[in-house]
Formats: sequence, structure tokens, C-alpha cells
Amino acid sequence: MTVSNTPLLLKVLAGEATPRPPVWFMRQAGRYLPEYRALRATTPDFISFCLDPEKAAEATLQPMRRFGFDAAIVFADILLIPRALGQDVWFEAGEGPRLGTLPPVEAMRDQTADAGEALKQVGQTLSIVRGQLEPHRALIGFAGAPWTVATYMLDGEARSIGKGERAQARTYAYSEPEKVAALLDVLVEATAHYLKMQADAGAQVLKIFESWAEGLPEDLFESLVLKPHQALVKRVRELGVTVPLIGFPRGSAALAERYASECDVQAVALDTACPLEVGRRVQAIKPIQGALDPLLLRAGGLMLDRRVDQLLDAWGQGPWIFNLGHGILPDVPIAHVEQVLKRIGAQ
Repeated sequence: MTVSNTPLLLKVLAGEATPRPPVWFMRQAGRYLPEYRALRATTPDFISFCLDPEKAAEATLQPMRRFGFDAAIVFADILLIPRALGQDVWFEAGEGPRLGTLPPVEAMRDQTADAGEALKQVGQTLSIVRGQLEPHRALIGFAGAPWTVATYMLDGEARSIGKGERAQARTYAYSEPEKVAALLDVLVEATAHYLKMQADAGAQVLKIFESWAEGLPEDLFESLVLKPHQALVKRVRELGVTVPLIGFPRGSAALAERYASECDVQAVALDTACPLEVGRRVQAIKPIQGALDPLLLRAGGLMLDRRVDQLLDAWGQGPWIFNLGHGILPDVPIAHVEQVLKRIGAQ
């Protein structure tokens, strides 16, 4: 009898039944791990840390060694793409990302085909991780979705007009739709080349993070999220990429069903607020991922067990990938992660 080394994650994405859902957590590499904090302290600048293949590979592998997740996701950041397109990007301690003036669209368009090469360190990280990761564990690459990346790029251009990247960018979407559409087109092309580079470097799954789909009326959801995702998936396939794609339209609520029906991703990640019934309806269309509340993971206890059981009862017949509804928080106790993994039979 031979034992298959095909990762559980890939089986689910192919629509196969598995004895339990595969599990990995968004931001599973990060500040809640003491070994990550020690590693991170060796490089003060965050962008430099992300683009150091040896250190980024170590950060990627740390949670795999500690917990044995079914998949590793490469340690990088969604704001590497603006940097590849010529926009200044830096991180302020305790405040998060900051971006400089938005370059002219034409200047950025000239750099789209080189986005993968400009960020080749991420590919080097993936290659290192793939060489050390067990064959039965999947390796995930990712990129920020065009609209989400655009929100940061546009907010960096004019902070005085509004507070917060979503408010500013949505104002642009209403007042200067041609400008936003042109930027999204640039980001589709650059992101497609970036994702191809990751697939060529060993990523077996690619995820599209749309962190700011929340609160969009349906017409903006269509123009800012759905159509750019459709275009991105199409372009990635045109470039010869065959690995499965997971789309994450965070905060899309009932529009997640439309997304699942109209976007040619292989799975849809669901956020914390997604009702179980909506998840079942999306699951009838294609595999789903999600959607444990990161705050409940922080709290732990009987309520955490109860919610894990609810998710297992509602979605456990598959196809389903167990994950959080958003990224793991920096102060989550390690014991609570272990509690979840034991509850679903992954540890």
C-alpha cells in the first residue's frame, strides 16, 4: 500500500473528500511566536526583512515546525507590488505602512512585466521553503488584490483629503473613476507577473487577498473587486500558470456567492462575519476556506471549542479548508492555536 504525498489542501482544491479539513492560518508566521520576534529583531527595516530570502524562509517555516500546519504561506507583504512599480513604501514603527506620491500611470505601466523580476527575492524565499517543506504540506504564494493594493497607493498620494485608505480610495472611485480604473489595470498586469514568478519558484497554490471589499455597494464591488479579479485570473492563466487560486473578498457578505459564481478561482475564502448558511451556499459552488474569528482564537476556552464544532458541523462535509476569517493577532496564546488543531484532529 502506497501513501499519497499529495497535500490535503490540493486535494480539497481539486474537489476531493478528505478525512478532515486541511488547516492553515492567515498570518500564521508572525508576532505571536517568540521565535519570530527574535528573528524579526535582527533586521529593523520590515521591507528589508521581507526581501531577505533566508530570513523570510525561516519565518515561513517557523509555524510549520511548531504546529505542523497543512500548508505554509510565504512570508512577504502585499505592499511589495507598489514598490516594484516605483512608489516609495516604508513602515513606521507602531503605525504601519506609509506610501509616497503615486507615480504616473504610464510610468508604472512600463514596469508591469518586470514586477516578478523586481521581487525575485520572494521567489527565492519560496524555493528555499519548498526545499525544506515536507512533500505532504502545500506551499502557498500570494498577492494583494488590485483594489486593496490601490487603496494604499491612492491614500499615500493625498492623505489630507480623508482619513483611512478605504475612505480616500473610495472617494477617488466616485470622483475620478477613469484614474482608478487605469491604476487597477496596471495592478492586474503587474500582479499577474508577480504571481507567475511565485508559481515558477514552487508555489503550489496562489491566494488573492482582497482585504478591503468590505462595505462596497454592489456596483463598486463589481467594478473594483469582481472585474479586476476576473481579469487577474485570466491574465495569470494566459501567462501559463496552472496552480489553483484562492480568492478572498473579505467583507463581501452575500456578494461572496456572486463572486464564487463569476470569478474563476478554485476556492473562495470567507471572512469572520460570513453566516454559516451563506458559506454552505458558496460551498455548493466551489470549495471554501475560513472563517474562525481571530478574536475568539485570542479568547480561547469553551466558546472556541463550540465555534470550531459549529464550523465542522456546518461545512465539515467539504470541500472546506479550515482557517481564520482574517489574520492571526499578535497576542494570541500559542496554547489556543494548539487547542484548535487538536479539536479538528490536525495535531
